[in-house]
Amino acid sequence: MIPVSPTNSRNFKSSPTQFYTWKKYRCAYEVHTPTNADNNQKIALLLIHPIGVGLSRHFWQRFYEKWYQTGRENSIYNPDLLGCGESDMPHVAYTPNDWAEQLQEFLQNVVKRPVILVVQGALFAVAIELLQKPSISHLIKGIVLSGPPAWPVVTKKAKTWQQKLTWNLLDSPLGNAFYRYARGEKFLKSFSTRQLFAEEKQVDTEWLNMLTLGAKDMASRHAVFAFLARFWQAGYEPAINKMNQQTLVVLGEKASSISKSGVQETPEQRSQAYLKHLLKGETVFTSGRNVLPYESTAEFVKVVADFADKIESTY
Repeated sequence: MIPVSPTNSRNFKSSPTQFYTWKKYRCAYEVHTPTNADNNQKIALLLIHPIGVGLSRHFWQRFYEKWYQTGRENSIYNPDLLGCGESDMPHVAYTPNDWAEQLQEFLQNVVKRPVILVVQGALFAVAIELLQKPSISHLIKGIVLSGPPAWPVVTKKAKTWQQKLTWNLLDSPLGNAFYRYARGEKFLKSFSTRQLFAEEKQVDTEWLNMLTLGAKDMASRHAVFAFLARFWQAGYEPAINKMNQQTLVVLGEKASSISKSGVQETPEQRSQAYLKHLLKGETVFTSGRNVLPYESTAEFVKVVADFADKIESTY
């Protein structure tokens, strides 16, 4: 677990790691609340962390610390998705719907209040699946998409045989060996520099330590391999066209795509593609590349705070 800096404890308090059960699995989460305000009057944030080697809810630590430093009074719910962090890590081929059902249980029986979803990267697929759960869709009042995938990537439907082939290849001794290499500092630093951050100097010790610690348990590889097998590529264009929640798309000025199918798309083109298809969408650009809550934290907090104020004024 990544400890919260004591210098920020005056601005907010964090619960110890708590757990709830979804199906037979133990799922971890924490709740952050301001220390000097009646947060029950404010809409809450529900954070959905990215999937990757060593990633978990601790991806959001810089974000929530900065959030409360600015005087915000919203509660923040920060869960570990199954297969990540302190949640159970079963040996299964996770799909976005699995994680959406986990979060449905969380929203319905733990949070039980209106929220804004704040979603990193390709986990947009999980948010889309979650929005299609009628029992909790009324609780989702707005959505913030941080660095969502290139439009051709999020709307592509991967071929089932390719997904299964990739999963079976990774779910083997070869994949096991690859993960042992991938969780090493050399690979983590190289990948983060090439694909995630705008500036190499931002790939700092804090980031690398977080990933190394998060990948210590080899069982964490299953969620990563499910992501690499692209079970999240399910042709979501029709579902996106039907989203009727206010949606803020936050893009880095140097946003790039890891996928070859999205490599030709500029940030401006990505913005226009999302605006064309979202019923109630808006976009905003910040400095940075693909992990804005971590690399451009202050700017990201500002745009999310402005969006939250707008949502609160309408619900």
